[in-house]
Amino acid sequence: MSPALDLFAEIARMKRQQNAVILAHYYQEPDIQDIADVIGDSLALAQAAEKTTADVIVFCGVHFMAETAAILNPGRLVLLPDLEAGCSLSDSCPAHEFERFVQAHPGHTVISYINCSAAVKALSDIICTSSNAVRVVGSVPAGTPIIFAPDQQLGRYVIEQTGRDMVLWPGSCSVHVLFSERHIVRLKVEHPDALVIAHPECEERVLTLADYIGSTTALLNYTKSSPAGRFIVATESGILHQMKKASPGKTFIPAPPDNGCACNECPYMRLNTLEKVYLCMRDRAPAVTLPEPLRVRAKVPLDRMLALSRG
Repeated sequence: MSPALDLFAEIARMKRQQNAVILAHYYQEPDIQDIADVIGDSLALAQAAEKTTADVIVFCGVHFMAETAAILNPGRLVLLPDLEAGCSLSDSCPAHEFERFVQAHPGHTVISYINCSAAVKALSDIICTSSNAVRVVGSVPAGTPIIFAPDQQLGRYVIEQTGRDMVLWPGSCSVHVLFSERHIVRLKVEHPDALVIAHPECEERVLTLADYIGSTTALLNYTKSSPAGRFIVATESGILHQMKKASPGKTFIPAPPDNGCACNECPYMRLNTLEKVYLCMRDRAPAVTLPEPLRVRAKVPLDRMLALSRG
């Protein structure tokens, strides 16, 4: 690839030529966010994938997100810039182990967070995202036992919000569980006017420090509407790009992890680069595909979530 190549112009050209749409998660690098047709959290991107009329979907996120687009779009080409862009949370819930877990709890409604594989989705009754988890759980008739997977932190938060007793699969996101309670307290002392905002995938000890808890989109919207001028942000730091664009006069401080690494960045999300977006569109690969029987089974709980979100 020539170093003189204008990647932005070439991607725009191929997008027109291929009738492609670029979907990007808030946790992608800024250049990818800036070329995307839709930027959003998991719910917004699933809704965009459901509605698209494009022939090619370039999904700048992680593997389970591209799988979701493939589930909803049979016959369309779904590209993922780097097939190695996985998810620690999804990996924490292998489908064969989850199937045994479900079988050990007969009669339970199975609600799975969208951050899971297509095979786990196929074992579920309904999917949720952090944006609608409380609503999805509330849609299950009172008295019906529930399995919630794979994120136990989000599950605990939903239990607190709904009062529902749920059986939790013991999974977690490697980024969100590393935020340091001690470091956040130190930042609050250094910046007494700052509000702490946190994603519900964070551990409870971090959530207790938060002035506001919400999904990625909810956190972004809160920073827009809040009169506060400074925020300590406990979620993946990619969202800071949109926060700064939306509120250039405000200050955003990424919450630090419990060690010296850049663990507030998801290493899987950062595998996608502008160069890889260009190459996947040029080569029309790597593509994300699913066996049709699995796709059909996984689509049922996804459709239930999307229908509930429209209601």
